[in-house]
Amino acid sequence: MQLVIKDLSKTYSDNTQALKNINLTVYQGMFGLLGPNGAGKSTLMRIIATLQHADSGTITLGDIDVLQQKETVRQILGYLPQEFGLYPRVSAETLLDHLASLKGLVNRGERKEVVDAMLQRTNLWEARKRNLGAYSGGMKQRFGIAQALIANPKLIIVDEPTAGLDPAERNRILNLLSEIGESTIVILSTHIVDDINELCTHVGIISNGTLLFKGRPIEAIESIQGKIWKKRVSKAELLEAKNHFNVISERLLAGSPQIHVYSDEKPDEHFEEVAVDLEEVYFSKIFEEGTVAQSH
Repeated sequence: MQLVIKDLSKTYSDNTQALKNINLTVYQGMFGLLGPNGAGKSTLMRIIATLQHADSGTITLGDIDVLQQKETVRQILGYLPQEFGLYPRVSAETLLDHLASLKGLVNRGERKEVVDAMLQRTNLWEARKRNLGAYSGGMKQRFGIAQALIANPKLIIVDEPTAGLDPAERNRILNLLSEIGESTIVILSTHIVDDINELCTHVGIISNGTLLFKGRPIEAIESIQGKIWKKRVSKAELLEAKNHFNVISERLLAGSPQIHVYSDEKPDEHFEEVAVDLEEVYFSKIFEEGTVAQSH
């Protein structure tokens, strides 16, 4: 089964064009959707999850028309939005049982087996009778994944699942998602490059509603190998450097800026070549998109 998106567009009532003719095919496994806040990631996820309408375009999941057969999609969909509400005075076990019932698991014995398995799988078994209001942020995220996995969905969408988590909880979430991705389609939407780098065999980069790249991370990395350079500058030199070079990113190191520059050749003798990773791809694609927008 594969998810095929063709010519998908969405404009809000304030004339914000959230999605611009998105074309994308997602196969079984982990697919990362990467982009800055406000890029259109959540809009795309919500449309796929049947929570928003598209203005134009099509989405198919196997032989299912996602935009027209919404109830069918919901029966095989697991969804963890960026922000989701929980009943703070209800235990994890009770709420998960209720959600399993809504998913169509009407047999009490079968439902208990599924709920128990999900609590074990997400490492919440020991806290299953604790009210959700007492859960940490990471535990709430793991509960969110547990409810998304109820009834063995064919498509799972997770939106910013590690935002705000400490390193230990982040690792737990990523390990769990990696395991899930072995047997189904999982779309991971985030602005955290490392999450994509560690998990996903394919990635899409989106900015201002436009899909800038789709493919394997290694292909994207190879495309800019030998074209990213770094140099330390003073704060006084920073503006001049931005005017003179294609600065794709900057960061403070020991109080002074280090710039990363996109160039086919070494800009000058003071620059050093950067060992390219997905983060450099991300910044270079965002830079290219901004350059094209300015030229128009």
